[in-house]
Amino acid sequence: MNLIQAELERLGARRFVQLMLAVLVVAFAITVVTTIAGSRQPGAGEVERARVAVQEQIDANERWLRECRETREENPEEFRSNYPVDCDEMYTRTPQIEDYLTGVFVFERQMPGLVYFLITFLALFGFLVGASYIGADLNSGGMTNLLLWRPQRLTVLGTKLGTLLGAVLGLSMVSSVLYLGAFWLVGQTRGYPGILDADFWNTILTTTVRGWFLTLLVAALGFAIAVLGRHTAAALGVLAGYAVIWEGGGRIVMEIIDAPRPDVLMLSTYVGAWVLGQLHLTDQGFVCDPGPAGYCQVTQYVLGWPAALLVLLVVVGAFVLASFANFRKRDLV
Repeated sequence: MNLIQAELERLGARRFVQLMLAVLVVAFAITVVTTIAGSRQPGAGEVERARVAVQEQIDANERWLRECRETREENPEEFRSNYPVDCDEMYTRTPQIEDYLTGVFVFERQMPGLVYFLITFLALFGFLVGASYIGADLNSGGMTNLLLWRPQRLTVLGTKLGTLLGAVLGLSMVSSVLYLGAFWLVGQTRGYPGILDADFWNTILTTTVRGWFLTLLVAALGFAIAVLGRHTAAALGVLAGYAVIWEGGGRIVMEIIDAPRPDVLMLSTYVGAWVLGQLHLTDQGFVCDPGPAGYCQVTQYVLGWPAALLVLLVVVGAFVLASFANFRKRDLV
């Protein structure tokens, strides 16, 4: 039997994988049902009233902008007292119909947040399945039996990792399509679609693809830690320990000692920057000189997705390489 086919069958037959699939389906179903229960489809009259309110607000904004510019030219003293320095900065966003719809699920507005929820669940699924898939084989002796049939350690381990990543990617893609499709239907039949232009779909697609890649990285990380620890519990212990000791306790210690940029030492920062595209972070080590204005200007810096991706690849790659090097030489009994 082909090794990849055999590993796919073994992966699909595991009870824990089946349980996690069921949990994933139930979580998505609860999210959709909750959204449906908390939304309603606005009537034609309500949409028309919202459209009128939007036009009235646009007209009011234009009048204010015109008055601001005229006052700036004709009465500088009144302008400084009653208007901002730049008139054009006051209203930078055009009102939309959905601004005036209450109790309505707006697909355009709420889908980005729901995509982050999807990514979180897929990443958790990938880590747990990746760790349990190899951890159970190492702990039960299944890996030893497999090597008797195919006595090539690195080939077997690489096939297991490749099979895992392929299965997780396939499941992530199918889940994402069904998830987005379900909420699109909710927006059409039980809510309001909003403005679904090219920019919106590009943002949703980009975020979802980044989520898929993050899920693969997390699955590979769980796999590698379980190989190094020879047990699924090793991966779970490392995850819990890192979250509590470093992400929680480490942040508290760094705040106490006034570390200048504690966020750059946390993996969660790079995960966020990768998924969101970039993060604006605060430099805690800046020197405050209030001056005549009486306040400090907070120093910020930007972490972009290329740097975040590089860090994540280095961390996961190091664990994977270490797991293969360790597996190649150690005794499995």
